[in-house]
Amino acid sequence: MSDHQLPTEINFWGETSEEDFFNLKGIIGSKSFFTSPRGLNLFTRSWLPSSQSPPRGLIFMVHGYGNDVSWTFQSTPIFLAQMGFACFALDIEGHGRSDGVRAYVPSVDLVVDDIISFFDSIKQNPKFQGLPRFLFGESMGGAICLLIHFADPSGFDGAVLVAPMCKISDKVRPKWPIVQFLIMISRFLPTWAIVPTEDLLEKSIKVEEKKPIAKRNPMRYGEKPRLGTVMELLRVTDYLGKKLKDVSIPFIVLHGSADVVTDPDVSRDLYQNAKSKDKTLKIYEGMMHSMLFGEPDENIEIVRKDIVGWLNDRCGGDTTTQV
Repeated sequence: MSDHQLPTEINFWGETSEEDFFNLKGIIGSKSFFTSPRGLNLFTRSWLPSSQSPPRGLIFMVHGYGNDVSWTFQSTPIFLAQMGFACFALDIEGHGRSDGVRAYVPSVDLVVDDIISFFDSIKQNPKFQGLPRFLFGESMGGAICLLIHFADPSGFDGAVLVAPMCKISDKVRPKWPIVQFLIMISRFLPTWAIVPTEDLLEKSIKVEEKKPIAKRNPMRYGEKPRLGTVMELLRVTDYLGKKLKDVSIPFIVLHGSADVVTDPDVSRDLYQNAKSKDKTLKIYEGMMHSMLFGEPDENIEIVRKDIVGWLNDRCGGDTTTQV
């Protein structure tokens, strides 16, 4: 069992227990630990429709930097499970309740291997054979989804990319000569939490009343980013920026025009340059980085509707499941 296991249950929705909340929402939730091939204990969750009929499809989800799958992230897979989709996710190394130094990601490539191994274990379940399989990633998770696609080109039928971190916005990227200095000292002090950047939560969430909810996450990492993680994210996003033309998976990319954490222009570049024949771009005027939690509820509903519509079109039509 990970050292990150919570001693008491705390939930973003309030006092209702997790089991009762899932029952109220009409879904089946479960949590466990998965041992990756390199021996890490990774915390996992699933959110399944309560219907006895097979799910419409499988959605394999990847969270963003400093985030985890047990707080507000859950609101999206809960909704998707209500819409008939089976959702699966894990806390990546150094995040949430998984093994590792808090918010330290020494190798995104190894994280990709961990995630593919977990997703493959789900795919082997006889109950899920023959169902459409989709990747879903928010922010850094969107970048990781593209790396998963490159590592396993035929493993998934589509991808939902929400404000993907295909490039770190120049508005929050450390400036020269800071980058050169960081590269030099990161070789010796990779876990040092020193990188100068503004609070991403403040820049991500529009609705003021929702900021305290996000900050109450007991697993949230709110310190300065660690040197090694920032250098790795810079490396990966620089790599992805040169590989956008090689993306061939069907995808929908969704981005807020007012996002200053990840760059909506890079999502436009992805749409323009990807060789995917089935690709969709949605830019939402005035929306910020946290489109599925931090926006007003009516905006969240717009984004959710677009995501579910895109998924349903690739799973044989509409669904009658109601929230």
